[in-house]
Amino acid sequence: MHPAQTWFHLGVDGAVILIYFVAIVGIGLYAARKNTSLKDFALGGHSIPWWAVLASIIAAETSAVTFLGAPAEGFKTRSFAYAQLAIGTIIARIIIAWLFIAPYYRYKVESIYQFLTIRFGTCTKNMASGIFLLTRVLGIGVRLYLGGVIIVVIYRYLSPGSAVTIWTYFWGIVFVTCITTLYTAAGGIKAVVWTDLIQACLMIGAILFSIVAVFFDIPGGWNTVQDHLAGHNFSMFQTGWDSAKPFGEALAGMLQTEYTIFAAIIGITFFTMATHGTDQDMVQRMLTAENTAKSRLSLILSGFADIPIVLSFLLVGLLLWVRYQVHPDPSLPAEDNEIFAHYIVNEMPVGIRGLIIAGVFATMMGSTSAALNALATAFIKDFYQPYIRPLATDRQAVRAARWATSIFGILMIIVATVAAYSVLHTNITIIPLALGILGYSYGSLLGVFLLGVLTRTRGNDKANIFAMILGILAVLILCKIQIPLWETVNSAGEPVTKKFQFGGLLPTWWPAISWPYFVFIGSSVTFALGILFPTNQEAREALERETPTIA
Repeated sequence: MHPAQTWFHLGVDGAVILIYFVAIVGIGLYAARKNTSLKDFALGGHSIPWWAVLASIIAAETSAVTFLGAPAEGFKTRSFAYAQLAIGTIIARIIIAWLFIAPYYRYKVESIYQFLTIRFGTCTKNMASGIFLLTRVLGIGVRLYLGGVIIVVIYRYLSPGSAVTIWTYFWGIVFVTCITTLYTAAGGIKAVVWTDLIQACLMIGAILFSIVAVFFDIPGGWNTVQDHLAGHNFSMFQTGWDSAKPFGEALAGMLQTEYTIFAAIIGITFFTMATHGTDQDMVQRMLTAENTAKSRLSLILSGFADIPIVLSFLLVGLLLWVRYQVHPDPSLPAEDNEIFAHYIVNEMPVGIRGLIIAGVFATMMGSTSAALNALATAFIKDFYQPYIRPLATDRQAVRAARWATSIFGILMIIVATVAAYSVLHTNITIIPLALGILGYSYGSLLGVFLLGVLTRTRGNDKANIFAMILGILAVLILCKIQIPLWETVNSAGEPVTKKFQFGGLLPTWWPAISWPYFVFIGSSVTFALGILFPTNQEAREALERETPTIA
């Protein structure tokens, strides 16, 4: 292609992306006009329509991990097995809608961890909120690594043969995080929800166009796809059970397999109950709806939207695998997470390419903006106002929330850069890494919330701390979690990563249980230990005083 034509095409794509960013930031700054109190900043005054809340939930779930990570799963596994996990998300949402949403509205909480103060006391609340702050920074930071991926792919397109280093990823991560932090700090939850609506529409349109584009890029169409996928088990439903093995080995194999129907029904049900019922990030947007009924409607409908959305992303990955089998590309990235981004930048038509790249940024910014707002809200309500500045005015609280948003943005950049370094050296797909981090600690969160909503006289403020710590340790040990420590060189001169294995004392036959079961294990242990201790009389009386009379 002639250089002048190349730069013209880049100019068109760049203009599309620029218009998107200007619109998103503009909406965020516009939303900031009416944020006169922390309630407006955190909950939007309970004035957001249910359909906008629905779109916001979808946008938050369909982060860049899904946009680039789910096609990577389809490309790598040549199956739809990952999609069966969505079954568990539907079951969980129905449970959450009738178990958690009403108490949050009833007690008029802004940070959902305030409910734990009412139910048990401040020790449980501080522990739960602290777990959320740490885990969410790590989880979203890992997702932000994909902000670097799209920048890296664009860099390779503009400068073929140029070396890509960790700094290339770093500047992509900084770019996405800074823009997202700007409009989130200014506009609060209103900016999050309304920009999420735009981003959800853009994301869905981008993935549907991608399916069509990749399919028609395959010579022979459907017949070629069938021929190349023949012999691959790309069914959505898989058990992971090998009947040819003895019972113990077959059970171990099933528990070590990530994408099975058992993982969906058991593991992901509990996983989603934690992420959508006890995570300030997700719950906060649900609490922007006008009332309990509309919040429940948004939550449940978002679950049913999950299956077709995830299937669409996986289909892109399958089609990309076939496409590159038919037309091998010597410049295809070695990292599976970069395959879809590589196709977008190198093969999509001008203009549309810019729109889809904007869609990738949209998914990253949608999940990141909500997390930043939730982190700031939890920090202000659970730590700043109770301990740092108890007499803060609304104006001071909102100002502190904006500063907190900026600080959490910086922390996410650090985590994302470390994640990029880790992925570059292992070529793991991003979904297990991102969701695995949540699984380590979110089981303890779910366990203590279940203790709070399912009982009224069990669970002790101080004993809950130990129950939650032991719940986290149970996941690390029983699932044989390995934590990388440092890199060294073996006798052959090959790099080797030294790891600490928590389950080192377990017998060799004990399986390394896969991430979908992490929350189930952690919540079961936390709940089982917490229920052994009665709620003290002072906490019971406080609960009775705080419980409003429902007309």
